[in-house]
Amino acid sequence: MIEPVNAKKRAMRLFLTGAPGVGKTTLIRAVVEGLEAIKCAGFYTLEERRGGQRVGFRIVTLSGREGSLASLGNRPPTVGRYSVHLDQFEALVLPELDSRTTPADLYVIDEIGKMELFSRKFAGRLVDLLAEPTPILATIAQKGMGLIEQIKNRDDIELIEVSRKNRDRLVDQIRSRIKTERERM
Repeated sequence: MIEPVNAKKRAMRLFLTGAPGVGKTTLIRAVVEGLEAIKCAGFYTLEERRGGQRVGFRIVTLSGREGSLASLGNRPPTVGRYSVHLDQFEALVLPELDSRTTPADLYVIDEIGKMELFSRKFAGRLVDLLAEPTPILATIAQKGMGLIEQIKNRDDIELIEVSRKNRDRLVDQIRSRIKTERERM
């Protein structure tokens, strides 16, 4: 298909959703590991466990910095049994998602969920990224109101449901789409 000369090119925006524990973070990490020639910026989150028990969540930036997103506690803001560490989260994540200071071919965001959205600065940065022609690979909560719902209802994103049945084959499919999109730009 030939696009009209004045057609606006839309940036690729893939948002992965699915039930908690289905493997969205594992999927996003596997995709990024195979994108050697594509400059990626962003972050992913990992469960922190001690003695087989989950005690919190860590933030790992693609530039290699780490910090705590949440830990067991009751200091606000909280999600369930976890206190969210907004100061560490914002210090690590906001510079990674700023196209002026950290230009990238692809912005990786794992995840857009209740804990992360306690940060108004993070929410604002998401809105800014979505206003720019920036390619994004993100995970987003399966359920949620407000910004989660607004993002999922946008017509410029593709929402991909991740399940235990499709998550392994999605790695190559998503990686291939990202590489193909990058070659077209």
